[in-house]
Amino acid sequence: MRQPHEVLIFVRRGDEFLVLHRSERQGGYWHSVAGGVERGETAAQAARRELREETGLDAEPTAVDAAFSYVPEAWEPHANIGPVRVDCFMAEVGPQWEPNLDWEHDDYRWCSRVQATELLFWPEPRDVLQRLP
Repeated sequence: MRQPHEVLIFVRRGDEFLVLHRSERQGGYWHSVAGGVERGETAAQAARRELREETGLDAEPTAVDAAFSYVPEAWEPHANIGPVRVDCFMAEVGPQWEPNLDWEHDDYRWCSRVQATELLFWPEPRDVLQRLP
């Protein structure tokens, strides 16, 4: 069995970062664009697909050298699957762009790096965001 693999994509608009609120049935917390890498898909392909699905943005994200692994919490739908590898990406958008949220999310905010770091629920994305150029 292969190790579970996900992508995390930060969307930047100038000096602001997009933070999405997962709907209550998805956990009800603030996060970045994220999702699983499907069988036969590269991490870059998954990042592009997740951007399009979750925000409507059709863009080619840039890989960020900040991969990490985590063990899902017992309350998460995919608990007990072992460590999950996460590859990180960045997408830059223009000053007028706004996301078109999918069913997984019910709100979004554009935040400074500090504000986004404070909102993000998981420690690993907060850590990566603080280290981004």
